[in-house]
Amino acid sequence: MAFRYPGGKKYVKSEHQKMPAASNRFANRGMSLEHDLNETNKHYNATGQAVIHKKPTPVQIVNVDYPKRSAAKITEAYFKQPSTTDYNGIYRGNYIDFEAKETKNKTSFPFGNIHPHQVDHMQQVLYHGGLSFLIIRFSILDQTYLYDASHFIWWYKKQSHRKSIPKQHIEENGHLLETKYAPRIDYLEIVDTIYLA
Repeated sequence: MAFRYPGGKKYVKSEHQKMPAASNRFANRGMSLEHDLNETNKHYNATGQAVIHKKPTPVQIVNVDYPKRSAAKITEAYFKQPSTTDYNGIYRGNYIDFEAKETKNKTSFPFGNIHPHQVDHMQQVLYHGGLSFLIIRFSILDQTYLYDASHFIWWYKKQSHRKSIPKQHIEENGHLLETKYAPRIDYLEIVDTIYLA
């Protein structure tokens, strides 16, 4: 079947649009979790559902190389202070604060992915009545879960002999998030069902 533009001109697929080789076809099938969440949050903002943003990481720039003005390059920088969680904002009058992490591990979520000050921050958000959770992607399995911070904190602080949370516990106590076109990861659907019903 030949496709034509409205004026009748025949559509010809350009070289860069042709199907990639079989070995490359699935290379970029799953976008990064951060990219998916940023796209989701743009959708929420554009549709007036929520205002949720990625927090900038506080960095102190120490040295910049200026080979020419249009090509300035930061050559040395330091974190000013430990960052808290990745995302925060407001939804239906509720403060939302969450961390997003990907792991290649198939059977558990390692504690090494989260820093102690982030755990303390999530605990403070819960204490003050905010909604706090993690969005965890098992990248090899292409599964993403919303996992309440209270579950994570319990494992992290009470199960000190462990170095990870079993994936089975996340499956049983978390909520599987479907990846769609728009929004990419509709985590507010779970927030409505679990936290705000």
